[in-house]
Amino acid sequence: MKGKKMKGSGDRLDPRRPVSVWRSQDLVDGRPAQALTMILRTRGCRWNRCTMCGYASEGAPTSADDLIAQFERGMERCSPEVSVVKIYTSGSFLDPEEMPAKARGQILRRLQAAGIEKLIIETRPEYVNSSAVEECLSRLQTEFAMGLETANDLIREQLIRKGFLFQDFVRASEKIHRLGGGVKAYLLLKPPLLTEGQALRDAIASARAVRPYADMISLNLCNVQRNTPVERLWERGEFRPPWLWSALEVLKAAPPPVICDPVGAGTRRGPHNCGLCDASLAEAIRKHDLTQDIGIFNDLNCQCKKAWQKLLELEEESFGCPLC
Repeated sequence: MKGKKMKGSGDRLDPRRPVSVWRSQDLVDGRPAQALTMILRTRGCRWNRCTMCGYASEGAPTSADDLIAQFERGMERCSPEVSVVKIYTSGSFLDPEEMPAKARGQILRRLQAAGIEKLIIETRPEYVNSSAVEECLSRLQTEFAMGLETANDLIREQLIRKGFLFQDFVRASEKIHRLGGGVKAYLLLKPPLLTEGQALRDAIASARAVRPYADMISLNLCNVQRNTPVERLWERGEFRPPWLWSALEVLKAAPPPVICDPVGAGTRRGPHNCGLCDASLAEAIRKHDLTQDIGIFNDLNCQCKKAWQKLLELEEESFGCPLC
């Protein structure tokens, strides 16, 4: 979901300042476009039980007026070349408790008046209802992103604790499409307690299963966020973030369009290889985002690739125990 961030000044939990705002060039509707991304500080995700998610620490009590003020601060970074605005809340934009109707309506009207071509928001499937979707689409083209994480219900429920089924995602996607909206599916590479090979295969299978229901797939590489069950596993040596080599394999096998922002690449808490090749692989992944050309990966190599391949082989004989 979230890439590089530029923190706002002032109090870290100031209810009238967004968590982060940044500009980037993204692949939108098959072409590169200038995008403005803002993360608004809300009361946080109402579910707040996912094993890898630490965004609850960014939350704070906020009113509709606070959220409008945050949004207006974010719009200070807007300019005429920006055609896409992405608004994330570390929860659900369509949840009326997290994003009150007054704030949502004002934000939509303001974006329409600013001439923004497309809005991208995040939501859980249970908040996808006709009135909320139609409100967004009546103002501007909207893509609704949902964190499916995996098409495997067992992995999603038992390892990620997401709280909904694949069919819930399918029903929400079908409703959005009937009303004329777009759908982005977030998939997670390497949930806790899976081996590297299991995680790689699950991500590829999930990408193929979700393709009929999603206009865009976003591959999220699991990183270690603070105060999460994943962090506790990592501290005990029982979890390693995914190898970047694994990410490349998923991107090569997944049906396009599929994008990936390797957040934290090359760090201990983020997806990484040996340290020598991390930067080059992360840059190749970002280039792939804009071109969808898997040929970008052909000439990438490093001595650690053999270690990654051996790990995949040995973990098949480890009786389900990840070899970190």
